[in-house]
Amino acid sequence: MGFTDFQRDIYGDAGAPPYSVNLPALEEAARAVMSVEAFQYLAGSAGDEATARANRASFDSWRIVPRMLTGPDDPPSLSVELFGQTYPAPVALAPVAAQTIMHPDGELASALAAASVGLPFVLSSFASHSLESIASVGGPRWFQLYWPFDDELTASLLSRAASSGFSALVVTLDAWVVGFRPRELDLGYNPFLKGIGLATPLSDPVFMGRTAGLSDPDAGKMWASLVQGRAHSWSELEFLRAHWPGPILLKGILHPDDARRAVDHGMDGIIVSNHGGRQLDGAVSSLQALPEVARAVGSQCTVALDSGLRTGADVLKALALGAHFVLLGRPYLWGLALGGEPGVRHVLRSLLADLEVSLALSGRTLSTLAPSDLVRGDGTLW
Repeated sequence: MGFTDFQRDIYGDAGAPPYSVNLPALEEAARAVMSVEAFQYLAGSAGDEATARANRASFDSWRIVPRMLTGPDDPPSLSVELFGQTYPAPVALAPVAAQTIMHPDGELASALAAASVGLPFVLSSFASHSLESIASVGGPRWFQLYWPFDDELTASLLSRAASSGFSALVVTLDAWVVGFRPRELDLGYNPFLKGIGLATPLSDPVFMGRTAGLSDPDAGKMWASLVQGRAHSWSELEFLRAHWPGPILLKGILHPDDARRAVDHGMDGIIVSNHGGRQLDGAVSSLQALPEVARAVGSQCTVALDSGLRTGADVLKALALGAHFVLLGRPYLWGLALGGEPGVRHVLRSLLADLEVSLALSGRTLSTLAPSDLVRGDGTLW
């Protein structure tokens, strides 16, 4: 059965859903139930938030040119193979830290919702629940690494993730210094320095040995000092490859030369991302960078995109411009804040139904989508 069953159910016996299916509208609904600190942490971006606005503007700058009488499947399949595994749609849940500030169940709820529809859940290194707790949920799961400068700790984290069934490693490259985020700074709020989002390091034997006797907030400062403050180098990727048995994706790639270097260093995937606008304000939007990055690597590795995605049409545009899949961030957190696991599941079902309908109406399939199916908003052909 297709994801559009969700739409048919609403029109049929299920009736109106408890939350809007218009995902951008969920932000304001979530604001009403979240603390000021939690909302501004999730909603905010770096600087004047120009990059966050550019992420959305880039999606709006492209228009889909649908084709008629092309005979796509009804509904067209969204199934995709990534790293030897088949998933029902080209969507994963992006890693987002400290999810218990949005709902008490935090990442457990998000992972359950992802598992219910078969999508990969990417667990943040700064999660409120441990690797092992998320593994107990089941479902496809990937681990996002904020890369420590302590090799013994890094090896311990990777060993735990692999033993817990996390099948892919997502290495975030663009947060070795925390972005200048006025909304958080104006409130003096950082969840990690308050001891929130530290479940994975605080359950790690190597880290516990480093922090014996420290309070959770002080351990949070220690953890931050181990993963931030200086950048890693390309040559250090060999260490990750030696200690991780599965595919490795580099998150934060925006330049085609960096994409080529990732391939040269044996990486399996890259995620075109500006961290949702939360790191370098004024940076290029992810969608703007995507076509050149995708051309640079061709079929040599898997290309993904995050930052700014809100609708099924957004996903379609990213796939047409060269992404093999996308990662959804803020929208599923608004669902989490509103309703825990059912709220996240509602967001995912809404997005996938929207994507399936959009793909059907475009007259294309995942395998036939191409840049030529889009035009610039001003009418300029790609």
